[in-house]
Amino acid sequence: MTSAPTDRTPAPKPPPQHAARPAEETSVRPTDQDEVATAASEVAGGRAGRRAVHGTSWWTPLRTVIVVTLGMFVLGMLQKAPCFGGGWFSGQAAQYVHACYSDIPHLYNGRGFAEGLVPYLDRIPERISGGMEYLEYPVLTGAFMQFASVLTPGGDALVQDEKTYWLINAGMLAVCAAALVTCVVRTHRNRPWDGMLVALAPGLALTATVNWDLLAVAMTAAGMLLWARSRPLAAGVLIGLATAAKLYPALLLGPLLVLCWRAGRWGAFGRVTAGAALSWLVVNVPVMVASPAGWAKFYTFSQERPVDFGSLWLILQQRTGREFEEANLYAIVLMVLGCAAIAALALCAPRRPRFAQLSFLVIALFVLTNKVYSPQYVLWLIPLAALARPKWRDFLVWQGCEVVYFLGIWMYLAYTSSGDKRQGLPEDGYQLVILAHLLGTLYLCVMIVRDALRPEVDPVRRDDGSDDPGGGVLDRAPDVFTLGPLAPAPSRRHAAFAGPSTTATVTPSSATATATAARQRRTVRWGTARWE
Repeated sequence: MTSAPTDRTPAPKPPPQHAARPAEETSVRPTDQDEVATAASEVAGGRAGRRAVHGTSWWTPLRTVIVVTLGMFVLGMLQKAPCFGGGWFSGQAAQYVHACYSDIPHLYNGRGFAEGLVPYLDRIPERISGGMEYLEYPVLTGAFMQFASVLTPGGDALVQDEKTYWLINAGMLAVCAAALVTCVVRTHRNRPWDGMLVALAPGLALTATVNWDLLAVAMTAAGMLLWARSRPLAAGVLIGLATAAKLYPALLLGPLLVLCWRAGRWGAFGRVTAGAALSWLVVNVPVMVASPAGWAKFYTFSQERPVDFGSLWLILQQRTGREFEEANLYAIVLMVLGCAAIAALALCAPRRPRFAQLSFLVIALFVLTNKVYSPQYVLWLIPLAALARPKWRDFLVWQGCEVVYFLGIWMYLAYTSSGDKRQGLPEDGYQLVILAHLLGTLYLCVMIVRDALRPEVDPVRRDDGSDDPGGGVLDRAPDVFTLGPLAPAPSRRHAAFAGPSTTATVTPSSATATATAARQRRTVRWGTARWE
């Protein structure tokens, strides 16, 4: 008996696993666009060629960046070895001469953790604090410090306990560093290798264990990642938590305000602001109610703190011999004027600036005008710089200036603490070091402003007409409000980013060729609908 004929054809075989990875194929490789990355790639065999197979190796960009970050973190810990071996406990000069100072071991006893005191609730005896009645850190950072102290097994030897406390904090901060680079890698979907800027940043390795700033930096990066994924409420929650650990993340709401204003995305801005306020209140209100004086210490200390290391005001004070008691007022005035200029840039630029660009400018403005600049503050700017201006040349110029400042401040402290020997960097030399830091930061700000005014030279927007891959609801959104002659009419804006509307089947053999051809021939005429 024969079977009836049928016109059913066999189902096609599924494509190989690696064929369904167009994102891997089209992701931007630094060696294709950055001359410094291209030259450095010779150490690892050169740039990826046309026969390179992507998406088949265990060494994905994320895993590679995390491993490099942890390797650099360990090198930073080794840099603190002279202090771990005794420099922290043998007088001030040794830890400054070796440039390995850290607040962490000193505050274990100096803020009452060694005696089991509860931050904010228990008054710290003057005999151990030097006059600081309560912990002068925000609530979430205080909780981080307290948790590390709980993990520290107390013994009879205070020095050994302080070493253990530093090691436990270093381990927790290493987790924060891994979380930080994970968020940076994933914020710009098609630019995962930009995270290597953070991983290899000398400032990260040198300052990661100086203080607890990495906690706030990691949560801020997580908030920016959630914003990039169009989840404004969750992004606000993370920004609020980061603000409960360090004050600077709250400044990111300013860029979001003007960007959402220009795009008419008031609902998203309302959700991110509400999330930030809610999470900050949840963390702070219980401590505020239980101990108002302890909770307020961070804010009163910041207000009353005199002009200190690393600031422009210190240079003026030392050069003129005049105490700048009005430094708070001057800093606030400059900050307000600078923010107004950044807002004008956001509303007048020919293309709406990217979120990371304005975020870097606002935080850099705060750093430049503040009355103190601690070495670890560079951590605030490193991930923002990687997202705002992912060019190795400019990034390394800025980081070089920060390394000069990192070494200079410890040499200056060695000079002031060495008595009559005066070994280290004198006052005039330290002023030059501060200028190096200020000029390096200003240089990167200038490059970012140029990118905002000339979007065609922005390294991120040169990728096949990208708009703002970290902008979330702002990405490719049409403008509804602009100012000034630089910005084209809102009605023409959306077409500039729509790109060609095509439907095509992506195959393993065609994906790479398509991406390569696009990088070679596609150019965006900003403010028009023309593509070449």
